[in-house]
Parts: sequence; C-alpha cells; structure tokens
Amino acid sequence: MKQPFDMNIVMKILGIAILIAIGVGFYFRMNNNIPLGDRFIGIAVLASAFVLMPIFLYVRWKGKRLEDYTLSDKNIKKMQERNKD
Repeated sequence: MKQPFDMNIVMKILGIAILIAIGVGFYFRMNNNIPLGDRFIGIAVLASAFVLMPIFLYVRWKGKRLEDYTLSDKNIKKMQERNKD
C-alpha cells in the first residue's frame, strides 16, 4: 500500500525551505534590518531542530531494531567470538 506522501520528499522540501529562510535572514542582516534577519534565522534553526530532526530520525530508524546497535552482553559475546578466529 502506497502512502499518500513520501517522508523523504517532505524532508527535502523542509530542508530546502530552512536553508532559504537562513539565507533570507542573512540577507536582511546585511541590509541593516538585523532584528528581522535574526528572527528568520532563529525560526529556521528551531524548525530544523524540532521539526526536521525528528522526521529525519523517524525515517532513518523505521524498521530497525535498537538491540542491534547497543552493547548488550549478547552482542559483546558475539564480538569476542569473532575476534578469536
């Protein structure tokens, strides 16, 4: 079943929008409208931290098991057995 929208496309569009907002913010800062430029940059940074990053983590971790990436006793024993050979 196909999803109505692909999360990778949402991430790309959001990433481009954030980069554009940062660029617009620096443009305003260079043209002596520092408070408005800082506002654009701040909103873009907040959006990247609280919107883009969770979407990215969701897309990258979907379908993976956390146990494969943690150092548990079972995984340490597997690593020790591989090093013995």
